[in-house]
Amino acid sequence: MGWKERELQPDKSPRHFYGSEIRRLRKLHDNMSLGRLAKILNFSLGHLSRIEGGDSKPPEGLSEKLDTAFNTDGSFQRYYALAKREPFPDKYSTYLKLANTAIGHASYTLTVPGLLQSEAFASAVLNAGEPLATPEELEDWLTTRMARQTRLHQDPPPCRYWFIVDEWALRRPVGGAAVMVEQLSLLLAACQLRHVTVQVLPFSAGVHSEMGGTSLILLTLPDQEVIAYEEGSRSGHLIEDAHAVAQRRDLYDLLRAQSLSPHDTEAVIRSALEGFANALRGTARPLADE
Repeated sequence: MGWKERELQPDKSPRHFYGSEIRRLRKLHDNMSLGRLAKILNFSLGHLSRIEGGDSKPPEGLSEKLDTAFNTDGSFQRYYALAKREPFPDKYSTYLKLANTAIGHASYTLTVPGLLQSEAFASAVLNAGEPLATPEELEDWLTTRMARQTRLHQDPPPCRYWFIVDEWALRRPVGGAAVMVEQLSLLLAACQLRHVTVQVLPFSAGVHSEMGGTSLILLTLPDQEVIAYEEGSRSGHLIEDAHAVAQRRDLYDLLRAQSLSPHDTEAVIRSALEGFANALRGTARPLADE
């Protein structure tokens, strides 16, 4: 049975209409494949597929290329005027869908990344971050977060992971000493996985580009395209523009250079773990932010 293109929803939004027009005109032009159109436009096939499906906003400059390719006398430029003003809905859902197909995942987080959180740690973070949520909502979010970790432990691993974690995440007690002992032990276990690299960005690194508290995530998709996702405590921003993504990759390379080696990272995690373990035994108090 041959591959079947998914059904489009042109009446859902200006962005979806824009994408459906790409497919309609492709079909009118000798049933042109999306791959062929991507070559004509000199554009990423994966990105073009997401635009046609309504999952991504069209970037600046694409409409002019489409009008030239299809000889549509400015139609796509007029559609773009509407599509670019449309707020991008369900950004996190789109990010999760892309993350579940990525072959490379690189992130910097101020706290322990969700993919490496213990259930108790994740529960404490969610309860603190969403104090007005209902118990049912918190339970749903926790279940979703823990379910995402399944892909990390698949055999063979479908993705290469690189995590840069701020030292702040190791020192600030979340949920109490017992929760931190479990969490830091889990983090050490992740360091032993062959497809996972963990680095700590130490306090001694001083100022850096992500001090505003934003998490930076870079996803490498199966077609080798890289997209970025920036997330704050209350919002997320998906970035697909090639120039903007390249800037984030440069920033991530700087963070990687400022971070400890994997070997030294394990030593710092063990030190923090020992501090919380001692606190749990009542013999010492762990270091926290000064």
